[in-house]
Amino acid sequence: MEMIKAIIDQYWAALEMLKQVITQCPAGRWNDPNSRKKFWQAAYHALYYTHLYLHTSMNDFKPWAKHRKEYRDPWPNPEVYEPCSREAMLEFLELCRQMVDINVSTQNLDAPSGFDWLPFSKLELQLYNMRHVQHHAAELIEWLGAIEGIEVDWVSTAPGPDPA
Repeated sequence: MEMIKAIIDQYWAALEMLKQVITQCPAGRWNDPNSRKKFWQAAYHALYYTHLYLHTSMNDFKPWAKHRKEYRDPWPNPEVYEPCSREAMLEFLELCRQMVDINVSTQNLDAPSGFDWLPFSKLELQLYNMRHVQHHAAELIEWLGAIEGIEVDWVSTAPGPDPA
């Protein structure tokens, strides 16, 4: 189905942009002690919810093996634990890509979202989820550009596997 391929390709594009900011973030910015909201936290938040919403429902949800409860939405107490490493974050991103490949092509896009707080279809959930990834990727791109002078390339499409 052409629509499924387009959804998967655009997920991959959004995740590729998030990957760029994760890899290009300077070490000192990753967990900057002078920043109320840490760079890594925004990236983790985006991946956590991407991962969550790629599941069929909350009942089906299995957190990432390296997830820590305090990682999900750690604001306003980011100082009480170690940050997620860049390497682990990239591993988590790859897990999300794999889930996109498998789950998007097997879901009934006309079915309800599977999450009580999101009263729309699985199709709209996919769009919602991609917008969320891109929102945080853009936030991090802005931080890199404004504070570090680092430019991140726009990814218009990043073809995933053929969902045949």
